Amino acid sequence: MDFTLDSEQTALRDAVRGLLSKTYDSSETRREVTKTDPGFSEKTWQQLAELGALGLPFSEEDGGFGAGPVEVAIVAEEIGRVLAPEPYLETILAAGLVADLGSAEQRADVIGRVAEGALVLSFAHHDVGDAVVAAESDGTWTLTGVKEPVLHGERADLLVVTARTDAGVGVFLVDPSAGGVDRIGYRTHDGGRAARVALDGATATPLGDPAADVSDVVARNVARGQIALSHEAVGAMDVALRTTTEYLKTRKQFGVPLNTFQALTFRAADLYVSAELVRSTVTWATLVLQDDPDRVLEAAARAKLQVSRAGRHIGQEAIQLHGGIGMTAEYSVGHYTSRLTAIDHTLGDGSEHLLTLARSVADHGVVDPIG
Repeated sequence: MDFTLDSEQTALRDAVRGLLSKTYDSSETRREVTKTDPGFSEKTWQQLAELGALGLPFSEEDGGFGAGPVEVAIVAEEIGRVLAPEPYLETILAAGLVADLGSAEQRADVIGRVAEGALVLSFAHHDVGDAVVAAESDGTWTLTGVKEPVLHGERADLLVVTARTDAGVGVFLVDPSAGGVDRIGYRTHDGGRAARVALDGATATPLGDPAADVSDVVARNVARGQIALSHEAVGAMDVALRTTTEYLKTRKQFGVPLNTFQALTFRAADLYVSAELVRSTVTWATLVLQDDPDRVLEAAARAKLQVSRAGRHIGQEAIQLHGGIGMTAEYSVGHYTSRLTAIDHTLGDGSEHLLTLARSVADHGVVDPIG
């Protein structure tokens, strides 16, 4: 496996980093953007489209650029570095289902507009209690039930909704401006946006064959989203770690820098180990997605579990090593910790992925202990 970026990938990284670091040059700038609707910069969204970032993982025939998971990972890490609130991962996850299941006309229409920055998608996947979204057809498909949280669901121009059918799981396109769709948006603790989406006989267009169970396709796309989200976490951890080590070098106590104290230096070293372990695991998962997609579910679970553990470790230690300033809304490390916490609980938390991996233990061979 080659872990180095080629010249085109490096150029993509530098272009996205230049754009996002200029837009979100400080925590204060990000707070100003996220405190007003829709919670992100529409201008930056268009600029990401102009860079080609929104069409990266989709085929040229569908209006994309034919790139792969490594390129998506590059963009995701740069988003994580500045905590950019744009709905990038939400949109490409939803569009991935259109690419895998949609007709040629649906793919050209939806993905083409996503790549141009003209369409924001949201993936409505989480059912609420007994209000499981069910699909029915009497000549026209309709959906009834509740999905929550739907990230950026209030702003989304089009919802990609999973629903229960007679065959199992189906995926449908829903125009949220049509009748039968009630969206209640709210802010999340990390400065993002989510919504409660109630469907009451909402008209829906099936992706693919509605008589087929597409749960496997949904699971693979969710795994892609988990890996991309893990790369966002890698970018956030990198900045949280660097901010913390710089603080230890410059902040003085008893007349000497904090990094003079061996105990604090050891704790910072532990943070570095956690961050590098996450980067290695998530990079491996990305290359599995690229080269051996049959193993992507396990790879995504491993990456997300490592992100869950390291995100909590790095976030909490970053705040503690900063002392009182780390608890203030004006300082950045608290925002990185909040975002890492949100990432942990998006598309399955660490406990869920640990259970997933535990169920597959018996699938592996038994080895004799050494000694």
